[in-house]
Order: sequence, then structure tokens, then C-alpha cells
Amino acid sequence: MKKIVILGAGTAGTMMLNKLHNILDKEEWELTIVDEYKTHYYQPGFLFIPFGIYKKQDVIKPKYDFFPSGTNAIFSKIDKVDGDNNKVYLENGKVLNYDFLIIATGTQTRPEETPGLKDKLWYKDIFDFYTIEGAVALHKKLKDWEGGELVLCISEVPYKCPVAPLEFVFLAEAYFTEKGIRDKVNITYVTPMSGAFTKPVATKMLSELLEEKNIKIIPDFYLEKVDNENKKLVSYDEREVPFDLLTIVPVNMGNDMVERSGLGDDMNFVRTDKFTMQSQDFDNIFVLGDAANIPTSKAGSVAHFAGEILTENLLSAIEGRPLTAKFDGHANCYIETGYGKGALIDFNYDTEPLPGTFPLPGIGPFGLLKNTKINHYGKIMFRWIYWHMLLKGRELPIEANMTMAGKKKELI
Repeated sequence: MKKIVILGAGTAGTMMLNKLHNILDKEEWELTIVDEYKTHYYQPGFLFIPFGIYKKQDVIKPKYDFFPSGTNAIFSKIDKVDGDNNKVYLENGKVLNYDFLIIATGTQTRPEETPGLKDKLWYKDIFDFYTIEGAVALHKKLKDWEGGELVLCISEVPYKCPVAPLEFVFLAEAYFTEKGIRDKVNITYVTPMSGAFTKPVATKMLSELLEEKNIKIIPDFYLEKVDNENKKLVSYDEREVPFDLLTIVPVNMGNDMVERSGLGDDMNFVRTDKFTMQSQDFDNIFVLGDAANIPTSKAGSVAHFAGEILTENLLSAIEGRPLTAKFDGHANCYIETGYGKGALIDFNYDTEPLPGTFPLPGIGPFGLLKNTKINHYGKIMFRWIYWHMLLKGRELPIEANMTMAGKKKELI
């Protein structure tokens, strides 16, 4: 029997497991998925926990709930991949052979990479919201916090869900307004990027929204260290930003097993052909989700859209045909802006986020680069779609590659 091994049972890995289970001959192919942990997290929901919108139980489910029957699931740390010999070595001593391998080991936060970050103020006055522990701890802090300098800092790019830090400061502004202490809270958005986002049109719209909400932005800030004694961020060019409460997006890196396997770049993201989703080192290894070093967002929508391309190319590889399906870097992100409203962006490798309507041209119902209530409802509905459709590998009514239909080019 031929073997396909999937490393990682997060969004990307679980989705691919279900897709392949539905299309491959079960008498010919054996599917195995490997992950260190048994709990699945709805990571977009972490953002809502600090503000009491979601609770911990709203974002966790057992991974087994999303594995199709007959799945060979192994819960173990992964030691390394031996691509020359088609083997995966697990830390429990087990060795898995494969004909094809899918790496979907994601990305992890590494606060220890920044001097002083994970020091005596960690989870006291410094918090992340990219882990369940950080989000829950921050919720406890915000309930009793009486105000001061609230700073959101992005340590380094790339990181998971590029719009989440913006969403955090927007939701924080609404949260403190509703608590009646907005006048006691100064909110500052600190980023290594040159503006609120990476592309001009979206940056213009989002910068105006930050200004409207009286949120200060400090661009081009490359964090070197955190001074715990004086409660300051220090950049490599020696600029300083004081804080009373710091919310941090820590350095993100790929799984350590990628480095041990010799498959990654200097951040442990797997070297991946950005069009075919095939490893640049081995023809029978494919990569999906945050584990890949492709130049687009590390977001669930990218895993979904790229998964369609990967599936087609994997079937081509199995049959010995050329890989003709090409991924265009399509990403689609809802942005919570507070007060029951939200924005939406849709873009790819070559086309920046533009205004317009989505998914139906001229109809929507969602508005691109517009701050509306219907966009907020789209974000809220996504949790149901995630649990019941996305993870289970079901078809969604959005093309894998981006369309220009409904979009309007805008001059800056």
C-alpha cells in the first residue's frame, strides 16, 4: 500500500487529510497524520478572548473530531524528515515511510528571541494574544486595568494573520470606550512596516481609521529589546517607546524539525515553490499553510486557497504528470474594527487590496476596504464555517485564485 504522511494537524493539515480521504482510493493509499498535540484551536478566536467576546471553550475542540474514520493518527513530536530516503523520524522512536509527504507544521511564537521580552513582566504587564495562555491572561489583566499607555508592538515579519494586530487596537479602542475610560488610555501601534499595512491603498484606508480612532502609529520600528526596568521598547536605532501595558506579536518561526531536516530558510519556514506548493528540495514533498515560505499572508484563507492547488498538483504528481495548477497567492481577511463593524481585504501576489464588492461583483454582500456591519457579520460567521466546512475539506463558493471582478483600481 502506498503512503501519504501529513505532518501537522492544524488548519492546513486537517483540511488536507479530509480532502485526500475523500478522493483517494482507500485500498491503494494509507493516510497518516502526525501532531504533537491533541487539542485543536480556532486561532482567529484568540483575538476576542481578551475583550470577553469569546471564552476559552469557544475556541478549542479535540483534533479527533475532525479526522475522518480510518485515519492513522499519531500524536508525537517530530524529530526530522529524511527526504533522501522518504522517512520521517518521530521523537518516540517510530519511523514512518512515505511515498508523498505534506508538511503543515505551521509557525510558532518565539518570545525568547527578543531580549527582555519573556522576562519578569511577562504575563504581568506584557502579553501576547497569539496563544491561548496569553489571550486568557490578558483578559484577566484588562478587566481591572485602569488606564495608561497601551502599546501594541509587532516584533518582526512575517507573523500569523497580518491584520490581527490592527484588529486588536481597534477592539481595544471600542472596549475602553464602552468601559468609560477611553480618555485614560493612550493606544499606540508600533510596527516594523512603513505603515498600517504593506500595500498603499489598504494602508491609506487603515491609517485613516487609526487616526479617526485616535490611535497613534509608529512605523519602521525594528524592535531590539524590551527594557523591563523602565518599561520601554528599544529599537535597533535606539528609539524608545514607553508602555504601561504591552501587547506583543512575538517573533514567529517555523517548527524546529524543519531546521533539523535541512528543508527551511533562516526562520525555519520550508523552502516552497510559491506557485505549485512543492518543496524546492524534494519532488515528493509538498507544503501548506504557515509552514511555507511563500510571500503571502500566513492566514487560514491562504491555506484553504493553496490547498485547492496542492490537491490538484499532488494528484498530478501521483500520476506522473506535470504540475500545471498554479497558486497566485490569494488571501482574504476580515478585519474587526470595533462597534460591530468590520473591513475586508482580498489580494494576491501581484494585486494589492482594492475597494469593491465581494464575492459577487456589484452585489457583495461584503464591501472591500469598507467599514461596515455586514463585514463584521462575515467575521463572526466564519467560526461556524471553519469548524463545519473548512477543516472538513468541503468546497467553499470562492475560487482558489483571486478574481478582479468587483474590484476597482484606485489611485493614491
